Amino acid sequence: MKLLQMPLLVLAVLFSAQGFAATAQQEKMISCNADATAKALKGDERKAFMSNCLKKSVPATQQEKMKTCNADASTKALKGDERKAFMSDCLKKK
Repeated sequence: MKLLQMPLLVLAVLFSAQGFAATAQQEKMISCNADATAKALKGDERKAFMSNCLKKSVPATQQEKMKTCNADASTKALKGDERKAFMSDCLKKK
């Protein structure tokens, strides 16, 4: 479950940095989550489904930004609110 939480947290931070209006990416995340729930997917199956579904909606350059920022945050051993703030700032800058 923790492996699923990190990508979703990163996406949530990314989306919250863009304002409160629902973006196309947010709509895709809601749609993917609903599809996974409707299919009653659990555990690794759900994680794989969500990953594939969300990859289709996030542009490649945005994925690279997320990977780079996440790696930087991990290198700095950031946790909790510090990590959220760092990820938000990092994703806005790059």
